[in-house]
Amino acid sequence: MSSPLSAHSIVVATSEQVSCPLGEESVILNLKNSVYYGMNPVGARVWNLIQQQRSVAELRDAVMDEYEVEAERCEREILELLEKMRSEGLIQVVDKTPSK
Repeated sequence: MSSPLSAHSIVVATSEQVSCPLGEESVILNLKNSVYYGMNPVGARVWNLIQQQRSVAELRDAVMDEYEVEAERCEREILELLEKMRSEGLIQVVDKTPSK
């Protein structure tokens, strides 16, 4: 079982998907299971950001800059979204543990 995501986790969209914007929202097709996913405007913004590796903290800060939301709630909801994306195979966690 994979470890839970945290503010320090680095995530990125997997290559086994295609997506397109739909107004302020996004639609994602998982190429492994042929399932479509719809993202609301905030989810679409997170999805756009994770096309490159980002930490959860970076995602939280970007969303807070664009939307009026408390830091704790923002981080909690981003973590929930990312956990769902991970369980569906849409993102991967990148191990960026500093070497000693």
